[in-house]
Amino acid sequence: MNETAHPLLPPTVPLLHLAGPGAVAAVQVGGVDSADGLLVSPDPGALITLLRGLDGRRAQRAVVADAVRAGHDPAAVTALLDGLRATGLLVDLDPADLLASDAGPAALARTSAELPAAGDGRWSVRRAATVVVDGATRVGVPLAAMLAASGVGRVHVRDTGLASAGDAVVGGLTAADEGRARALAAADAVRRVSPLTDLRPPPAGSAGDLVVLAGPWSASDPLVGGLQQAGVAHLVATVRGETGVVGPLVVPGATSCLRCADLHRRDRDPRWPALAAQLTTGRTAAAGATLTCLLTAVAAAVQVLAYLDGTGAPAALGTTLELRPPELTPRTRRWPPHPECGCVPGPAVPLRGA
Repeated sequence: MNETAHPLLPPTVPLLHLAGPGAVAAVQVGGVDSADGLLVSPDPGALITLLRGLDGRRAQRAVVADAVRAGHDPAAVTALLDGLRATGLLVDLDPADLLASDAGPAALARTSAELPAAGDGRWSVRRAATVVVDGATRVGVPLAAMLAASGVGRVHVRDTGLASAGDAVVGGLTAADEGRARALAAADAVRRVSPLTDLRPPPAGSAGDLVVLAGPWSASDPLVGGLQQAGVAHLVATVRGETGVVGPLVVPGATSCLRCADLHRRDRDPRWPALAAQLTTGRTAAAGATLTCLLTAVAAAVQVLAYLDGTGAPAALGTTLELRPPELTPRTRRWPPHPECGCVPGPAVPLRGA
């Protein structure tokens, strides 16, 4: 293990005393849910002090050196750290993660619960990222707040309308925002959970790392083609009627695009282009029950962070996740590249099934 790694034992991991008649006192680290735990003995008091000191602020070599000064055997300490890693209880932070989060005690307190989930250098990647949310909707604003709280450094909510009473939702706009500029009200919602997030639009000439299309039918808007041409990744996250819709996530040149989905829909229903043109005109009323909106925002946040972190292929690549009440269990619809589109190099096949 790299001795410059900064080991963190999340404060939420329980440290439980185990003792009984004739038994050696020990400490059980974790192991109270579906995750594995680790049994460590003896000298529980000294072990708990050592374990609670794993706050991610020190490199491993410093942790071992401090433990030796406290009377611990260095080989035993190293074996303990390796055992915690093997069970997935220990998170190794990158020093850059600490620099990105260390903006004072209040900021550190806000991010302490987020760092273990990010881990492995991803926090600094998120801090450097820019996400634009197009639409201060009942999905878009809670989503923006979640992304900011999860470490995304710049989150800009783009909207030109005024807030209505129906826009209020948990984690988003409030009843007091009625009549305010939606973009300003959305910025306040993000500030409430992450005061240090940069809320400005991307610099001139940049569209950001990813654009979230939170309007009900913005995916069918011809203006969205500009994102494809500019090579900007974009994700649909909205509620249509009563159904939450997340995806497709489009990575230009690598996945099918939104036009592919429209062409597939046209193949099924020749009237679709005329219908889509009407759906993109004017502003629709706020839609979606609170649970639908929030679960849609959560599902979208998972896709955005997976894309930014680069930890794996997001489920929404070329795919729509639909959340229909009352169960809200995701239903997937896949949109492969359409033969008439040409957005992805190589052969494309017609859609069969959904």
